[in-house]
Amino acid sequence: MQKTILIFSTAAMLMLSASAIAAPMPMEMAMGVAEQVEPERTVGINVEGNSVHVTGASGMVLEVVSLTGRHVTSIKIESPAQRVELNIPKGCYILKIGKVVRKITVR
Repeated sequence: MQKTILIFSTAAMLMLSASAIAAPMPMEMAMGVAEQVEPERTVGINVEGNSVHVTGASGMVLEVVSLTGRHVTSIKIESPAQRVELNIPKGCYILKIGKVVRKITVR
């Protein structure tokens, strides 16, 4: 009997906590300033040999990092679609633009 009550009370608490988390929180304006949210961008990264074609990342920075974590280079993306030549040695690298991360191999 106690086991059944414990199970039901635990289930009820989980349901109540889940609904409290999912409930929208009221927004407040601080000192009369509202935060403007930028819509999600769709950033594309395509690699062909030493060339990287980046789309949808105008004004962002392409970061190239080795698999050991060493920063290799950073390149500012100026246009909505830009081709960048990577003059880096052969190997595996990580490319990052904003929240988009790709692992690539330069051959």
